[in-house]
Amino acid sequence: MAKKFFIAALVMAALFVLAAVPAFADGNPHVAEAIAHAEEAAKHGGMGHADAVVGHAQEALTHAEMAQKEVKNPHLDEGVGELKEAIAHGGQGHAEVATKHAKSAVMHLKEVH
Repeated sequence: MAKKFFIAALVMAALFVLAAVPAFADGNPHVAEAIAHAEEAAKHGGMGHADAVVGHAQEALTHAEMAQKEVKNPHLDEGVGELKEAIAHGGQGHAEVATKHAKSAVMHLKEVH
């Protein structure tokens, strides 16, 4: 009887852990870093600093792409696309357009969280 109870408790514990796994994806540290850098990109873009948008957006993109290896989420994919657009426009000196894309990236990335 004790052996059956032990096995049942072990199975319940395993199910509990497996049920909690998707919740850990919500707190992915790469997503959090991507959000932080994308917010910085948007902030600097709002001040007209296209070069700073590029730097922060590139760092955000690095983290977002790392998160894509661990988390499958359409908002993450959209965020990556917006970061690439922010980098492209920022590289052309279009701070205003780059800022819009960085803000859109933040919006999408926050939906992953």
